[in-house]
Parts: sequence; structure tokens; C-alpha cells
Amino acid sequence: MNTSITASTLYNYVQCPHRVFLDFFGDPSKKDPVGAFIQLLWERGVSFERETMEKLEVPFADLHLLDPGEKERRTFQLLRQGEGIIYGGRFRTGTLVGEPDLLVHRGNGYVAGDIKSGAALKGMDNETNGRLKKHYAVQLALYTDILHQLGFLSPDHHPFIWDIHGRETDYDLELFVAKRDRRSFRHYYENCLKSVRSIQKREQRTLPALCSMCKFCHWRSQCRFQLNRDNDLTLIPELGRAKRDAMFPYLKTVRDLAESDLTDWIHGRKTIFPRIGAQTLRRFRTRAGLLTTPNAQPRIGESLVFPDSDIEIFYDVETDPMRDCCYLHGFLERFKSAPDRETYHTFFADEPSEEQERTAFQRAMDYLASRRPCVMYYYSHYEKTTLWKLQKRFPDIASEADIEHLFSPGAAVDLYTDVVRKKTEWPTNDYSIKTLATYLGFQWRDREPSGAASIEWYHRWVETGDTLIRQRILNYNEDDCIAMRVLLDGLRDLPREAIPDD
Repeated sequence: MNTSITASTLYNYVQCPHRVFLDFFGDPSKKDPVGAFIQLLWERGVSFERETMEKLEVPFADLHLLDPGEKERRTFQLLRQGEGIIYGGRFRTGTLVGEPDLLVHRGNGYVAGDIKSGAALKGMDNETNGRLKKHYAVQLALYTDILHQLGFLSPDHHPFIWDIHGRETDYDLELFVAKRDRRSFRHYYENCLKSVRSIQKREQRTLPALCSMCKFCHWRSQCRFQLNRDNDLTLIPELGRAKRDAMFPYLKTVRDLAESDLTDWIHGRKTIFPRIGAQTLRRFRTRAGLLTTPNAQPRIGESLVFPDSDIEIFYDVETDPMRDCCYLHGFLERFKSAPDRETYHTFFADEPSEEQERTAFQRAMDYLASRRPCVMYYYSHYEKTTLWKLQKRFPDIASEADIEHLFSPGAAVDLYTDVVRKKTEWPTNDYSIKTLATYLGFQWRDREPSGAASIEWYHRWVETGDTLIRQRILNYNEDDCIAMRVLLDGLRDLPREAIPDD
């Protein structure tokens, strides 16, 4: 077993502690193949790192191509010499191993920095007002810890991230992790490191948990098998790892919860479980009951009323976060008065350029204007968020009032937020559009449909100009739009059955 603890180890721990356990002790032959999207992320990360360093206008020591042993020897030599910038260095102390992209001499010592092909801060609409990312912070904290132990740390300067937007963002490790978490990032790192060491010694037990990150993990098949075998609570939609761990001393399985009497655990609007209210716990039990009941049917808690319009439009966007580009607006159009008249309209950016993105946005807005009055359906907030970002980028194409009117009540419906999540329950492990449309009998044409796959296909289209790849992207987007139509029709056909409150 490799006993080293690296920045990647801590990054993975923040995402999933059980992955760290499996990386230490799992059978490598049971790993899933690395997906094309993950390979693309690696390639883009390496490419962006190289591009960033090539643009650097100051001299630096380049160690990134050396083997690990030679890297360590040269890094220590350059640190002792006071080299201004070290690129691709490596150092260690005990079991801690750091390979920061950058070591920069500042003040009377060094600070570490990483080059990221993403945004340095976590924030939906405005990255400059976002929050430090925990998975970046623990990596930088590891480098800072090693520098401190080796006696090379500059105490008056912060580690940093150079991000995709060309910004340098300081990571002050004394800041609080969150409003409700008053630990500093330094303290958070120390807790993570302690837990990783405990996992390494088999002193701390970890359990798999179903979450959105599972699809990117090379242990996903093994974990999913264990989750199903154990009837794990995280198979219940929105009951994640933290909630499962809080409930685990009392409830071990989905069936336990389905058959439980909640009386002893509910006190008014609260429960004995941290951050799980009484209404939420009752809803989890309802979902558990659906999952454990053979041939269970979805439940509608109240009558569903949708806006009345002859033209129904189902809207789905495809974006590339690595290039910060919206490359496709897709619309499925249907007439209620003639339901067989269903057409797909697409506005595609053939290149990830500002001009192409602008043109696609303009054509999408013109299309929507030409179809009014209509009702537009979308799934979750992403389409709305994307159009707001495009409006800020191209204010001459659409005003803030235009976007507000487009998503006003009666003109647009978020099928996930406004309908599925608020008013229905399903016998499924999540409420993604792919899961619910599949449950209703719809099948995507592609064998591996996903937004991540679409991004990878778009990169290959830009590189090769292969029209078959372009059509694959369009087929996938059209199927996503059709899936929303299938869901809407399924919701209209479901009989109302009250969701119990107690």
C-alpha cells in the first residue's frame, strides 16, 4: 500500500472519504475505466498549465519534466538558493508529499500556488464574489504545511490559485469555511488530514454514499453494488452522506426508514437529527416507502396546473465550463392543438468563440420572440442562469427586462424546481431528468448520454470538424428536450394521490 498523502488524496477525501479508503485498500482490478470526459479534464488541465507558463514574462526554474526523485533533489536545492519561481517542484516531510504547480519566493520565504483550468472561487453568477473552494484549500494547506515544517514558509503571504480567468486569488487559510462552519480552512485541513491518517490505519470506517460525483469516480460500479446490497439510505433522493451518517445510529437501511415510527425522533418542527427537520424526515420516509414497495407509482401531492398555451417549447442548453461558452441552444416545439406537430430547433456555436456564442444567443432569442405567446419548459435553474450570464455578456441582444419576462410566471415553468421537487414523489434514487424520463419509458439514442459526454464531444468536434460528432451532440440535446416533453405528459397523466405529512 502507498503510504504517502498527497494533495490529490485530500482533494478526494473532501469529495468522498470512501474513495480514499478504496484508493488505499481496494482491488485495482475492480476499478472502472477512466471516462473520456475525465481524460479531457486532465488534458485541458495540463494544456492550460503549459499555456499559462508560456505566457509568464519572468524567468522561472522548470522542473515539471523531471522524474520524482530528481524533482525532489532539485526543489530542495532551489529552495535553499532562494530561486524566484519554481515550476513543477516536489517536496516531502514524513508521509506528506507536495507537488504544487508553483513555489514563489515572497518576503522571507515561499508560498505555493496551483494553476487551475476552472474558476478559483465557488459562486454561481459572479465568481469575484464567490467563496473559497474547500477542495482547493486543502491542497494549498498541504503545501503550506510542508513548507512550514521544512522551514521555507513565508508567514506573511497566502498560497494562491491562478485560474481560467487569468486571476490570482489568495487563499487565506484563516478564513472560516462557511457561515455555519466556524472552523478556519487551516483547521478544516487538519481535520481532513487526521481523518485520512485514521482511514490509512483502518481506525476510521467509511461507507459509500450515492452522490452526483459518483459518475466521475473509478470505483462507481463497486460502490453502487455495495449500496444496493446494503440498501443504503443514500439511495433515497436528497438524503446525502451527512444526513445518512446522522441517522445511521438509529436507521441502517431504506427499509428501516420505510417501516419506522418517527414519533420518538420528532419534536415539533425539529428532529433529533442535526439539520433534518420534521417535514424533511417525513418526506424521506415517504420516499423510502416508494423504494421498498413493489410496483410503486409516483405520487402527486396536489393537483398540477400548467399554463395554458397552444405552443409548448422545451428548452435545453449545452455549455462548456472549461471554455466558459454556451455552444448550443436546443428547443423542441409542440402545438397542443396538433400534438403530432413536433419540431426541433437548434442554434449551435461551431467554434467556442465570442462571435459564435453571440450569434447562437441572438438566434435563440429571436426564435423565442417569434413564438410568443408560448410556454417554455426547462429542467432546473441552469437554463435560466445561462441566459442571465449571456445577457450580461451581450446586453445589446437582450435586456434584463427581456430575461425577466422570458422566465416570468405563466411564460416559463421549471419542471424540476416548481413541479417535481415540490409536488411529487417518485420510486427512484434521484430526480434527474434522465432518471424520471427513463422511468416513464423514454430511451436516449446515445448509449452514454450525459452533459459531461456532450462537452467531450464538443471538444472533439472543434478539433476534428467531424460532422458525425456534431450530429451526436444535436441528437443528445434533442433527446433531452424530448425527455422533458415525456415528463410533462407523464405528470399530466398521473392520478393525484396525497403525500402523507405524518
